[in-house]
This record gives sequence, C-alpha cells and structure tokens, in this order.
Amino acid sequence: MIFLNGKLLDPAEARIDPADRGFLLGDGLFETLRAYRGRPFRLAAHLARLRAGAEVLGIPVPMTDAAIADAVSAVLRANGLAESDASIRVTLTRGAGPRGLLPPPEPTPTLMITAAAYAAPEARPRKAAIASIRRNDRSPAARLKTLGYLDNVLALREAAARGFEEVILLNTKDRVASGSHGNLFLVIDGALRTPPPEEGLLPGITRALILDLARDLGVAAQEAPIEAGDLARAEEAFLTNSLVEIAPLARIEDRTIGNGEPGPLTQKVRRRYREITASG
Repeated sequence: MIFLNGKLLDPAEARIDPADRGFLLGDGLFETLRAYRGRPFRLAAHLARLRAGAEVLGIPVPMTDAAIADAVSAVLRANGLAESDASIRVTLTRGAGPRGLLPPPEPTPTLMITAAAYAAPEARPRKAAIASIRRNDRSPAARLKTLGYLDNVLALREAAARGFEEVILLNTKDRVASGSHGNLFLVIDGALRTPPPEEGLLPGITRALILDLARDLGVAAQEAPIEAGDLARAEEAFLTNSLVEIAPLARIEDRTIGNGEPGPLTQKVRRRYREITASG
C-alpha cells in the first residue's frame, strides 16, 4: 500500500497525472529515511529539509508535518511494517502543468509516501572510484534532494563498470563534493573532515548527526574543502546516508586506506550512531 495525495491505495490503483512535472521534468524533491522497529528515524529533520527545498523551488507542501507523520505511520501499518525495520520515501512534485518549462502559477502538488522492508547491507569496507562526472557546485539544485539524480546514476554506473561499489564525485574546482548517494568523511591527522555544502553537496541528515555526535565524543570534526589530493592522505574514510548509516571505505581508486578495515575512529562513531538508533 502507498499513500498518494491524501489516500492509502494499492499501487495498482494509484494514478499520477501523465502531465506531472516530476515525471516529465524532474520538478520535485524526495526524502528517504529509515524506520527502526517501526519508528521513523529523524523524520522531523527530513521534513524540515523537504520544506526548505520546496520553498526554494516554490512548491507548496500540501500537508502539515504532523499529517505527513501520520501518513508515514499509516503506510508502515498497511504494509505490515509497524514493528519492523523499513525504508521510507516521501516524494513531492509540483504536480501537473502545461507543456513548457515555466511552472504553473498555482501548482497542485503531488505527495506520495512509500515504504518497504529493509535490511542493512553487509557492513564490509567498500572500494570507491573517482567519477569523471563533476558535481556542479554553482547550481542551487546541488544542495537540494531533487528528483534529478541522473549525474549520480551515471557516475555510479561508470564506477560499477570498473569493478567499484561506490563513487566519489568532485566538483567543478576538482575538490571533493560527495558520494553518489551519500556524504563523504575522511580522517586526516586524526580529525574528521567533510566538505561544506558550498562545495556542491546535499547536506545530509546523517551527516549532521555524525558531526554532532563526533563533537559529543570529543572527536575533532570540521567542515572544510577537501582537495582531490587530500584523498591520498586519508587514514580512514566512510560514506553516510540514512539507509546505509556509515559505510567504511577500504580503497579509493588504487590506494588502500589504512589497513583496508574500518579504522578506530570510524568504529567509534559507528558504535555511537547505532546506540542512538537503538534508543529511538
């Protein structure tokens, strides 16, 4: 069962207008988050980011946060996930409009919520390639979770063809921006470093939590530009997003990071993150 524009529906009965701008132009946003034992994790933060992005794009959000939270719970229950681990996706589009690029003056947005059972992928360290595709740090869309993910798709496809499981995207200044679907953290000289949003990355919800908990643990952490050459200096590295949580990297291109296993700082942060998710 899915939630579409105010109703719980069987997917076979759901209808999205063929003129919907999300389908035709990628004119919309989405949020993906985890539910742990049926409890959505950091839902308020995800909805705050959705609303902030919608304001930038000029898309009205047709429901209150409380109503969206109720709809999320209803979708989990309807799919037998009220006490299970699940992935949740909230998708917002501008809705149907006339042909052409200019948005309609009074949009009728589409809001869809889906959920599925989720088991975290194996926590083994992964290999990352550096993509030839560049992240456009000058685009306002780079800092929004828009429906337009084709650059990320192509970058990950390119990496997979070379035998890599992850990818690192550089920006137009050849500095590090992000992974294909997550934020990158490096440990350099014993301190955590991650690029600031100005480098052309989506400010992740998990990213923000990692920065907060690192400081609580007494771990030095900073947002600072990372040159491509700094990747070779990394003592540890990991990618973060709401589904995979913290994914350690064993190798970037042909260079092994540390001993190829999750480093002590990565493990420390990951243990604390899992304590937080376990407590709800």
